[in-house]
Amino acid sequence: MRIGELATRARVSVRSLRYYEEQGLLSSVRSASGQRHYTDAHVERVEFLQRMYAAGLSSRTIAELLPCVDAPSEETSDAALERMAEERDRLDEHIADLIRTRNALDGLMATNRAHRERLRSAVAG
Repeated sequence: MRIGELATRARVSVRSLRYYEEQGLLSSVRSASGQRHYTDAHVERVEFLQRMYAAGLSSRTIAELLPCVDAPSEETSDAALERMAEERDRLDEHIADLIRTRNALDGLMATNRAHRERLRSAVAG
């Protein structure tokens, strides 16, 4: 199948497919005229890549995990699990930072509300 059909079947844009190829996440066979050709297995590959992106992984991280998919072994599986654990730890840190930021904003909002109440009281009194 050609790139447009793969995009339709995998529910992604043609641009995304080209990006995946640029990043080394997807490969195609080129015809004599240079057109990309894909198989049904590529649909599954693209859907897998989409799940990885939805999990918050970058292209670089996905590329690090692909050996576990492309050449499964105990070693590649262990490496993939370790890398995913690192990403989870990174997300946990980011979530903690976001919670601290939200709490700081809550404090500013409380200060603003108190200030507004003092202004109302001064005007009324």
